Amino acid sequence: MYYSLLAGGKRVRPVAVCLAYDYIAGSPPSDAPEAQLKDHYRDALSLGVSIEMIHTMSLIHDDLPAMDDDDYRRGRLTCHKVYGEDVAILAGDSLLSSSFEYLVREGKASVEPLRLLEVLERLSASVGNLGLAGGQVMDLECEGKPSAEVTLDDLRWIHKHKTGALLNIAVAGGAILGGAGDKTVEDLEVYADKIGLAFQVADDILDCTATSEELGKTAGKDEAVDKATYVRMMGLDGARAEARRLRDEAIQGLGENGGGLKALADFIVNRGN
Repeated sequence: MYYSLLAGGKRVRPVAVCLAYDYIAGSPPSDAPEAQLKDHYRDALSLGVSIEMIHTMSLIHDDLPAMDDDDYRRGRLTCHKVYGEDVAILAGDSLLSSSFEYLVREGKASVEPLRLLEVLERLSASVGNLGLAGGQVMDLECEGKPSAEVTLDDLRWIHKHKTGALLNIAVAGGAILGGAGDKTVEDLEVYADKIGLAFQVADDILDCTATSEELGKTAGKDEAVDKATYVRMMGLDGARAEARRLRDEAIQGLGENGGGLKALADFIVNRGN
């Protein structure tokens, strides 16, 4: 569990939680001491860490031979290559279970109970058949199919659930913990869904333009297994335009205090790994 969770990564989802929290509750001073920052982000990080546990679980399971069969993740051997498939499966299962335990344990002392319960409900849903797991099933179903049999709507459904679900709970959950009302949460979910799709478009672009060393995982894997991707369906230039369109639509409704969320959208589209 520690091997995979602490292997590095961009931590986009915990950052999204904190930025959404700031969008509602306000940002701490830029020169705030560490103790003040820890206190400010205490509730946000209870969710951020939980989501990162779930994300790491999904990577462990995604890399297994029965799924994408990858040997490298974040620049080093995948969990099952180091510990075996059996232990890797159980490590993922344990991270999933621990994520819910961590959220409740860390949040119950300071988060209003109904808000904590809503976040927990949303977090649970993000992993299931209409979340991460459902998106992965559809991704596997579409793998190897001729382009004519997989539509752009199919691809968007896959990644709204497989990739976007955890970004949705990160943004919506951060806002809920910050005290947002229902309408504001709904508006931020639109932002989250757009950046979730943009994240996957950027991933597809990087898979065919970056090296394995730059990515920290096997490059060119999507084409090798004939996976449905935005580049395959729209071409490289079309995929780049789609990523920019999604970013622009995501940020257009943000107010003056949305600078952090705008910067995150830019990072997602322009990142190098």
